[in-house]
Amino acid sequence: MSEIATIAAAIFKRAGKAQRCLVAIAGPPGAGKSTLAIALRDLLAEGTAEVVQMDGFHYDDVILNKRGLRARKGAPETFDFAGFELLLKRIKVGEPDVAVPVFDRSMELSRAAAAVISSDVKFVLIEGNYLLLDEEPWTRLGSLFDFSIFIDPDRADLEQRLLSRWHEHGKSEDDARAWVASNDIPNVERVVSRRRAADLVIGGRS
Repeated sequence: MSEIATIAAAIFKRAGKAQRCLVAIAGPPGAGKSTLAIALRDLLAEGTAEVVQMDGFHYDDVILNKRGLRARKGAPETFDFAGFELLLKRIKVGEPDVAVPVFDRSMELSRAAAAVISSDVKFVLIEGNYLLLDEEPWTRLGSLFDFSIFIDPDRADLEQRLLSRWHEHGKSEDDARAWVASNDIPNVERVVSRRRAADLVIGGRS
């Protein structure tokens, strides 16, 4: 059985006969959370799984500039935690047709109501850096998750993936290295060193 199939089987077992199962997929930036979430969505029975990105709750750059946080974009304080928590609570109780924002990295903007979680979706795969962060108010999310996964990648590989990501988005070599060193790596350290226990810990993937 492949690693993805093993993970899917563990999720199925935990969900049992529940109508809805919220799965947290946490890990540092660049670890492969989106890749894993999409792979699991595609493996689970058709139409029964959807992905929700924490990145949809990034504060807009206008807000970050006003708050002096633009240089720390991606840190916990640069997200609308209250909005994200409320969304997860609505999903948890099975509200019909819950609209979900989606972060468009090509524009560095969040698109409101760009996806919908319908009432017949059983598995909601939530991916984000800080889902298991052992800091207030993020600890409040713990009770909402039925199963949690933490991706703990090799640090050298992770840094290279982050550099490649910013190259793809138009940053020069020097700018990419400066951003990774000043912003991404501190976020990586915070995610890894201050995480709560997960049901499953795996290595990263490209």
